[in-house]
Order: sequence, then C-alpha cells, then structure tokens
Amino acid sequence: MRHDSSSSRRKGKAPQHRSEVSAPGTSGSTARSPKRRSGSVVRPVSPKKRRFRPGTRALMEIRKYQKSTDLLLRKGPFSRLVREVCQSFSRESLRWQVYAILALQEAAEAFLVMLFSDANLCAIHAKRVTLFPRDIQLARRIRGVDTL
Repeated sequence: MRHDSSSSRRKGKAPQHRSEVSAPGTSGSTARSPKRRSGSVVRPVSPKKRRFRPGTRALMEIRKYQKSTDLLLRKGPFSRLVREVCQSFSRESLRWQVYAILALQEAAEAFLVMLFSDANLCAIHAKRVTLFPRDIQLARRIRGVDTL
C-alpha cells in the first residue's frame, strides 16, 4: 500500500504550513481576514520560535557546561560571602588576595559538583530522574559531611 506524503506524518516532523499570499490586485488584509466570533480575540502573528522537545535543551546545557572550564558562580557575590563569613570569625577586617578567593571558589564548585553527582546516583538508585532534597541529604550523610 502506498502512502500519500501529505497525509502521513513522520514522528518529530513539524507540519508544513503555507504562507499567506494575497491574490494580485487585492490587498493582503482583505484576502484572508480572520473570522471574528463573539468573545474571541485575534492575536497578532509573531515570528516562529524554535521549540525543542522536552529534555533536549537540558542535554544541550549539560554538554555545554561539561565542555567549559570557567567558574559557574559569580565572582562578586562569592567574594562578598567569603568576607562576610570571615568577619563572623574575627572582629577585625581581614584582607584577601584575589587568587586565594579564586582557589576557594574553585574548591567550593568542585565540592558542589561532586555532591550533585552523588545525589544524582541516589536518585537513579531510587528509580527516579528528578533530584530531590532528600537525595542531597542522603549523599551528604553517606559522605560524612553532615556536620558542615
């Protein structure tokens, strides 16, 4: 049996739409005016945006961040946090070298990445793909860093 290409649709293939072309000698607005129903609102036509299937964008972001080596936390807020925590331990204002804060930030991000990796394994073990706070708590408890 032979299928007509216009009637059958492949999985994941977007439907083809014809562009609105007005006949010669007529204006574009009168050629195909939308029918107005009582209570309906005619929305303006916006340019087509690329719409990815669920999960595709997440996989693209994973690949992007795995390729890069730059820090993910902003340097300014992290620096302010370090100085605030440092002030809670001593009365006087201590000064920090830029390289010391960057080394601390590198270590903190490496710690967080490994923690999320372990928590992801906990979620997979529970036959889930969504990461819950209890997965992170379990990963911390297994590691023995619950006191931090």
